[in-house]
Amino acid sequence: MDVMAHGLWGGAPFYAQGRKNFLAGVVLGMAPDLLSFGVFHLTHPGWLTHRLMGEISGPPALTLLPPYVFHAYNVTHSLVVWAAAFFLLWRLTKKPPWLLVAWLLHVLCDIPTHVASYFPTPFLWPFSTPLVDGVPWSTPWFMAANYATLFTVYCYLFFYFRRKHR
Repeated sequence: MDVMAHGLWGGAPFYAQGRKNFLAGVVLGMAPDLLSFGVFHLTHPGWLTHRLMGEISGPPALTLLPPYVFHAYNVTHSLVVWAAAFFLLWRLTKKPPWLLVAWLLHVLCDIPTHVASYFPTPFLWPFSTPLVDGVPWSTPWFMAANYATLFTVYCYLFFYFRRKHR
């Protein structure tokens, strides 16, 4: 799924909890991709500029990506790592860190929306993970359905909580 959609899905569960929690959910929803691909984009501004100008289409070639991108992707897209972080923070703070649900949603959304040939989601990393050959999130009908669903969810949240606070 694209980074913006991940952020919107990550923020949705926290919509009613105020601006701070909502924005934290958005950031945590995008974090797995920002932490794995963000550094690449910052260190390769030429590639990103060409992409934004429409001179390049599609994602960067696997051969162009440095090894740290693959390692960071494995770590940030693992349900095992997510669970360890969730329970460690719960133990340290004595309360469940519910904002990490945004990160969990990111991983769960990526499992069926990545193809096996380009960054399949290693959801059981560091353990052997069955690769899911999903529907690419960039498929036009899927992207349209995803954003239509997001639009519906946010309309519902807006009108539900607006009516509730009258």
